[in-house]
Amino acid sequence: MSHAADLPLWAAIAVSAFLLLGSGLALIGMIGFTRLPSFYQRLHAPTLGTSWGTGGVVMASMIYFSVVGGRPVFHELLVGIFVTVTTPVTLMLLAQAALHRDRAEGDPTVPGSIAADTEAARDDAKT
Repeated sequence: MSHAADLPLWAAIAVSAFLLLGSGLALIGMIGFTRLPSFYQRLHAPTLGTSWGTGGVVMASMIYFSVVGGRPVFHELLVGIFVTVTTPVTLMLLAQAALHRDRAEGDPTVPGSIAADTEAARDDAKT
């Protein structure tokens, strides 16, 4: 990193702030992941920590390489967009798989499926 010494003060402060913000949000997501009691509650904290934490690191990277390279650098936005799009999709798939597993095991704390509730209501209406 021989170019880091040539970084202007404003850019060094901005890069440092975004790195601290991104890593702090990722840390909060990790703490939430380890501290929350159930699987369903644990899904939310790392999802937000990953999305917003990655955003902070991507912004820091864009500022640093734009200043060092002397030209605007935007290809890091693709990383940010990819993480922002794939993280919620992964969250939904994990939640659906866990819900399916819990229903198959007959966990009484998990509500039944909407389709089963609708079918039971129709059966009650017929009688």
